[in-house]
Formats: sequence, C-alpha cells, structure tokens
Amino acid sequence: MILNKLVGLFSSDLAIDLGTANTLVIVKGKGIIINEPSVVAVKISKNGQQKVLAVGHEAKAMVGKTPGNITAIRPMKDGVIADFDITEKMIRKFIEKAHGRKNLLSPRIIICVPYGLTQVERKAVRESALSAGAREVFLIEEPMAAAIGAGINIREPHGNLVVDIGGGTTEIGVISLGGLVLSKSIRIAGDKLDQAIVDYVKKKYNLLIGERTGEVIKIEIGTAVALEEDLVLNVNGRDQVEGLLTSIELSSEDVREAMSEPLRAISEALRDVLEKMPPDLAGDIVNNGIILTGGGANIRHLDKFLSDIIKIPVYVADEPLLAVAKGTGKALEEIDLLQDLFDNE
Repeated sequence: MILNKLVGLFSSDLAIDLGTANTLVIVKGKGIIINEPSVVAVKISKNGQQKVLAVGHEAKAMVGKTPGNITAIRPMKDGVIADFDITEKMIRKFIEKAHGRKNLLSPRIIICVPYGLTQVERKAVRESALSAGAREVFLIEEPMAAAIGAGINIREPHGNLVVDIGGGTTEIGVISLGGLVLSKSIRIAGDKLDQAIVDYVKKKYNLLIGERTGEVIKIEIGTAVALEEDLVLNVNGRDQVEGLLTSIELSSEDVREAMSEPLRAISEALRDVLEKMPPDLAGDIVNNGIILTGGGANIRHLDKFLSDIIKIPVYVADEPLLAVAKGTGKALEEIDLLQDLFDNE
C-alpha cells in the first residue's frame, strides 16, 4: 500500500471512457486531454502482419476511403471489445499520447465499462489495459460514472435515474446510497440510430450513403419529435438503381421517422426499469426526474419524447457527451476513497 502511494506520486494516473464511438482520456489533475474516435487504421502486409498507421481522428478520416491493404477498424462494437489485439494497441497509443512518453512509471487506470458486460468481457478490457502498460486497472460501470459526471451526489439516500445513450449501448441506472439499485443495458444507441438513417435513405430514396454520413445527418437535422418547421440537409450518395452519384434533400421529418424504432426501443427499456422500481425510490424519481447523458442526449427534443411516454420529467445534463468521462475523472481524483465502487478483481 505504501509502495503504491509512493509510486503514485511519480506516475500520472489515468481514467479512460472506452466508448464504441469515442475514447476519452483523463489525466489526474489535468482533466480531459484526449477525445478522439475509437478507430484504428491498420495496414496489412502480404504475410498477414498488422501495422497500426493511425488512431483516433486521423484513422476515422480514413473510414470508407482506404485502399485494399489498409483497413479502418472500430475495435469496440456494441460497447464490448470486438478485436482484443487492436483494442490493446489503441489503448497503448492513447496512453503514450496522454503521457507524452515522458513518464517511465506505469499508471493506475480506471476504465468505464457498460453495465451489461460479462465477466469474460470485463477480463478482456482489464487485460487490454494491463498489456498496454497499466500498473493496476479498476472498472467503473457507465450508469455510475454518468451519475457522478452529471453532478448527482451518489452517496445520498435518494433515488436518481440516469439514462446514458452512447455509441454502442444505452445504459439505464437507478442510483442510491452509492450503489446501483437497478440497471439495464441495451445494445441500441448511437450506432443503431446512424444505421437506421442509412437504411431509411436507401429504402425511401434508393440512395446509398455511408455510416459517417448517417451520423452527420443525425447530428445536423435529427429530432425525436416533429418540428414546427422542418430542417433540411442536402445529402450526397450513389443511386442504387442507376449507379450514378447524386444528391437529395432530406428533411428532419425523414430522420425522425428513420430513428423512431430504435428510439422506441430505448423508451421501452426505460419503462421496464421504471416498472421494477422499488416503491420508496419511485417517489424520488418522480420528484427528481430523469437525467439524460451521452451523445444521444443531444438529439433534438429527446427529453420531450421520453417524458411524453413515461409521464415523468426528463432533463438533459450539462455537456451530456462528456458526463461519463467527467464522472470517471472524478472517480480517479478520489480513487482511494471510492474503492467500493470499483471492480478490480
């Protein structure tokens, strides 16, 4: 214990929000210093060897544009590790970037993970970080990190409900007295919304677009409820009938219709948690409302969409996209005081 504390004086401990869409890295005492896409560009040699060319923003810019021997890989899928080796390389690159290669001592690392991860998947995350150079690895679950990042006092004997809509998973958690009373994780979130838009545009307009374009459409004109005045966006793609490049004008009503099914699935998951709520906590949730975090919380009027269905006030947290990372960072600042929140077995 004493040795660990002495080592901790000379190493910069890290918190990592290892997301399907983005990875954020927090250095103790410095805040968020890396916020980049969870994408790795890999060059494959003739003998099958893989060489990492780029990670983060540089790698994402290559998605859909690489020659045959270069592949842009998203090693996280639906909130879990889909490619262990590439995830390890990505974590290692981000650690090196965070430390600037100046720190010789291995850091302690807190990694935020979805609630629904199996023990095998948790072990894979932990081993990726250890292989990438961590001295010790702690895991904190997303609903807890989101609640801390949204400014909720998790130690109080009051129920708070957080819905974190990330890239790969939507995490729903009821927190009271420093613990998760109820949790649910579904693999329907930002990526599924993007794909729903891609599929809709293909079906209605015979236009083929990529996942990056689907994400841009969601951000630019996406809405969960009908708007008084439609937003429009010119979308470029390839006509699947004639094979020629063309463009269409897409409306926010189109996007609302495209996203309706996955958003309905998220609302059903929330309803399921509310139906299992202990009566004493239910009153707290009615009084406190529900907090939305994650990138999905930025979809226009999603709070109204959910509130109309469940008949409880729904609020969007300040800087919802950063809530999980902020919460993981706060846990890092108090790592010795919050040991009971972590899974480090």
